[in-house]
This record gives sequence, C-alpha cells and structure tokens, in this order.
Amino acid sequence: MYLSQVTKTIERLTLVEPEYQSISCLPTGQVGTIVAIYEGESPQYLVEFADLQGREYAMAVLENSEVLAIHYELSTAS
Repeated sequence: MYLSQVTKTIERLTLVEPEYQSISCLPTGQVGTIVAIYEGESPQYLVEFADLQGREYAMAVLENSEVLAIHYELSTAS
C-alpha cells in the first residue's frame, strides 16, 4: 500500500534505507513528517526532519520504498 492511500491518518514516518545517499545526517530510523505528496506513477513524499525543538535540519524527497509509516496506536495491517 502506498503511503498516499493512508495519508489522512499518517503524518509521521521513518527512514528505512541504510543511508539516504545525498544527506549523510539521515541514518536509518530517523523520524520525519510528510509535508507534501507528489502523485504519479510512483508517488514521492517531501519529508521534513526536525530536532526535538522543532528546528528543521533536513528535507528529502523520498520514494515509498525508502520509508515506513509509524503508528502510535494499535491497528491492524491492511
């Protein structure tokens, strides 16, 4: 399932690629927020990464295969 099919309930995601190639400060597991969705054959997501004070330190356009949705409440897989 593409993230775009569930974006009404998912705003946060985590990076699953070992290292995002163009931004070395984004190791696996970094949590970001979707700020824009680019629809197309293969949807892409503009994701903002921020520190605990809310200061942005990176933005990246990511493919569906590079991210994993984070769920804060128990839910069933679809």
